[in-house]
Amino acid sequence: MQCKGSFCDPTVSMRPRRCSASARAATRTRRVVPRRLVLTSPSGMALASFAASLPIAAATAVVRTRAAVVRRAMSFSSSVSAGSQARVGVVQMTSVGDLDTNYATCSRLTKEAAAAGVKFLCFPEVFSFIGSKDGESVKIAESLDGPIMQRYCSLANELSMWLSLGGFQEKGPDDSHQYNTHVLIDDSGKVRSSYRKIHLFDVDVPGNMVYKESRFTTAGDTVVAADSPFGRLGLTVCYDLRFPEIYQCLRFKHQAQVLLVPSAFTKVTGEAHWEILLRARAIETQCYVIAAAQAGKHNEKRESYGDSIIIDPWGVVIARLPDRLSTGFAVADIDLSKVEAVRTKMPISEQRKFNSILKSSSL
Repeated sequence: MQCKGSFCDPTVSMRPRRCSASARAATRTRRVVPRRLVLTSPSGMALASFAASLPIAAATAVVRTRAAVVRRAMSFSSSVSAGSQARVGVVQMTSVGDLDTNYATCSRLTKEAAAAGVKFLCFPEVFSFIGSKDGESVKIAESLDGPIMQRYCSLANELSMWLSLGGFQEKGPDDSHQYNTHVLIDDSGKVRSSYRKIHLFDVDVPGNMVYKESRFTTAGDTVVAADSPFGRLGLTVCYDLRFPEIYQCLRFKHQAQVLLVPSAFTKVTGEAHWEILLRARAIETQCYVIAAAQAGKHNEKRESYGDSIIIDPWGVVIARLPDRLSTGFAVADIDLSKVEAVRTKMPISEQRKFNSILKSSSL
């Protein structure tokens, strides 16, 4: 594939070859591929010069929607509706055991994403801190109005960008426990919503190691969805992905249109199940899925699979980074009219049977 600076054309190859410094300096332009743009982590200047040429095509499809969905859409405190597009980004990074280092990475990526026209940027689980020793995360845990989260709120306000941050080490019910919390911040820097991870990762990973998240983390007990300029968002975290019931609830009871799955999958489980589970959740709920992932080695004990991706309501991957272990972000334009088109043509919400009492038998 011909690589232009840090930008890669995903229609040619998913394995870009490295460009020399002279080649990068010689050219800064590329053919724009609408609706499937892949970005790595270029300099802010390169993105700023490129952003001006990024088109957001006006949607032309007009679809028939159910009255309930129309009423929900009319309640959005946003300028994006079915039939229009919104530019979103999904981050891939390797967090470490230092709050300032992780914030510097997040800040840089957010500024680069803003230069690329992104209005909503999604970060992976444990974006702000990954400790190397048991109990370290509990020691740095704090409330959502504490100084750690306020730095990210200020960043969102400065760049007028919505941020999905999850999971964050929120101070728990006692000194020995935290909550693994997915935080949604709006473009004014206000915490719009938060979700405490329900399904904790207590697993003996085959050929790997034993994880016991519940040792230091208290599970949440509430399913959370929130309105946004990018559709109705369903908030989850990592291991929730293996439990389709929560996504069914978000779709059919809370009318979610976009599912957020910030994660830190292990290398072993990611290789086996990451993409297939995400595509399954997108297909069975007819929602967009935005899955930000931790990637690579965080310390001597912990390694994450990576591969941040965005999936459309038909189950097609529409954005991902060329390298599943690199630090950067991928971008896609999501179109809520596509959600309604898929749901209208295949009306599973009207055909599903398990929300009513069924006869059952067993031998």
